[in-house]
Amino acid sequence: MTQEFIDDMIQRFKDGKKIHKKYVYQIILAVKELVYNEPTMVETHVKEGHKLTVCGDTHGQYFDLLNIFKLNGFPTATHGYLFNGDFVDRGSWSTEICLLLYAYKWLFPTSFFLNRGNHETDDMNRMYGFEGECRHKYTERIFKLFSESFSALPLATLVGDKFFVLHGGLFSDDNISLDDVRKLNRHKQRQPGQSGLMMEMLWTDPQPAPGRGPSKRGVGLQFGPDVTKRFCERNGLEAIIRSHEVRMEGYEVEHDGRCITDTATRPRTRAHTSTSNQTSSSNSTNSTPSRIRPSSRWHMPTKACKV
Repeated sequence: MTQEFIDDMIQRFKDGKKIHKKYVYQIILAVKELVYNEPTMVETHVKEGHKLTVCGDTHGQYFDLLNIFKLNGFPTATHGYLFNGDFVDRGSWSTEICLLLYAYKWLFPTSFFLNRGNHETDDMNRMYGFEGECRHKYTERIFKLFSESFSALPLATLVGDKFFVLHGGLFSDDNISLDDVRKLNRHKQRQPGQSGLMMEMLWTDPQPAPGRGPSKRGVGLQFGPDVTKRFCERNGLEAIIRSHEVRMEGYEVEHDGRCITDTATRPRTRAHTSTSNQTSSSNSTNSTPSRIRPSSRWHMPTKACKV
């Protein structure tokens, strides 16, 4: 993979064109192998002078993704990205988003990260559009390859030993630790099912009340600030960063600063969260980027800022 190929692909997609199927096959197969060999919980540190931007659900909104890159900087070897699941469904540019994210993963395998979301699953793809889009633009075989690659994706990323990034949220059992996530063999279970660790990592949501409660989705559960506090304290974390829900300001800090919900795309507002050692930032009416350091507690600025 080269930057020149990616630049050409970006423009082709902007023009409403496709890339040839042979390139689609090459990209999916290469990235499937890359992510399959990554651990269930990827562990990374942000080097001095580097930065890592965490983005929530993009849901097939290709031009919103390009807007994020335009405002915050395109991926490079020193500016990494972590896309926290739900790349596909709902929006009508899901194949373009997947191919672009996969191309960057192939180009920058150690600084560009992909977590699995609850929409990187077969049942959601059938219900919310990705399967049909893939068949329309390419072939059923390409959808099946995407499906295989989705099941190979890591379920979480630990940034700087302090920030636990996963799509959904925390667990039904207080005894679950980061070591349990490390030991989880995701390759034995292609789809998350209705119970278990994988399902909870992809589906759970925070709630303001203490304790745990039933999920508004019918799958998973809701967890309170006390659950988040205990998990962070027992695992030496500053916060969890998750996606999975729309927040009207683009992101929200809950549970006394220990739970950050990050939404990459929503109507007329785009937002993302960055983890960096050395950062600069920009702001516009459609973006509210913010930064955290791996060694500091999270805070939520009202505008884009340096910290």
